[in-house]
Amino acid sequence: MGSIETTLPTPRMNQGANNERIDRRTALAALAGLAASAIGARLEARPESAMHTRKIPSTGEALPVIGVGTWQTFDIGRDRGELDQRRAVLQVLFDAGGRMIDSSPMYGRAEATVGALLAEMGAREKAYLATKVWTSGEAAGLAQMAQSAERLQSPTIDLMQVHNLVDWRTHLKSLRAGKAEGRFRHIGITHYTPSAFGDLMSIMQSERIDFVQLPYSLAVRDAEARLLPLAVERGIAVIPNRPFDGANMFQRVKGKPLPDFAAEIDATSFGQIFLKYLLGHPAITCVIPGTSKAQNMRDNVAAGYGRLPDDDMRRHIAKWWQSL
Repeated sequence: MGSIETTLPTPRMNQGANNERIDRRTALAALAGLAASAIGARLEARPESAMHTRKIPSTGEALPVIGVGTWQTFDIGRDRGELDQRRAVLQVLFDAGGRMIDSSPMYGRAEATVGALLAEMGAREKAYLATKVWTSGEAAGLAQMAQSAERLQSPTIDLMQVHNLVDWRTHLKSLRAGKAEGRFRHIGITHYTPSAFGDLMSIMQSERIDFVQLPYSLAVRDAEARLLPLAVERGIAVIPNRPFDGANMFQRVKGKPLPDFAAEIDATSFGQIFLKYLLGHPAITCVIPGTSKAQNMRDNVAAGYGRLPDDDMRRHIAKWWQSL
């Protein structure tokens, strides 16, 4: 438990929206309090423990495996109560050792909210900031990326991505130039639907990128067949978006008991099972479930600790899910 880095065997070659639209308290019920106390007890009892990390293949930098997405959940105004709720989410993330915060100009005021809260908390150095370019044309893209840096209050963006492959050929040139100039530390591409997997694969095979972000969950496993093995082969970090299938997965397990195998992977909630299933795959670098509630963030970050499922357990979890 609490190993600094997780190393898993390379798979054989034959082998995304972060919003929670329902209140996860309904699905977690009494397990939410148990999950919150579990991570707190773990950190208190084992102060030397740390969240699992995975290396970014292109640079070798270790990145904690749990982050947070900001689609809809951080698109808020200046209401102090709303801001304090999101500040609490970020504080839980940082206290647990997480770093990645993923955003986009598409997400309304999310970038500005993140930037303001990080400045208020004095926590920019704790964060791994990921955002995207989501427009057409070189000039428009450069202007949008500059605006993102201003909103995030950070001249350097840790990961700049082409959102949903919009005008990707144009923007990848700008991303490479920005990386060479030190404005971006890593670059990547994203999409939210499996229908784009053909295009993602083509780019992964032909272009030098650091990250790919794609939809992957127990409910949507299409990426396992070709995308994830290709990412391992090409040395590309993977960020699953929609790890809870837009929160739909919690409806499927509502009212059901936690399966016995959860204890074998140190999971105390369905959400942790869902995240640990993803993290059990060696291609996955960091998951970014979105939430506006600190209690849900506590549950999410707990998935970054303890045992992760091996290949046999992942197959068992997949069969369990299909049987529901």
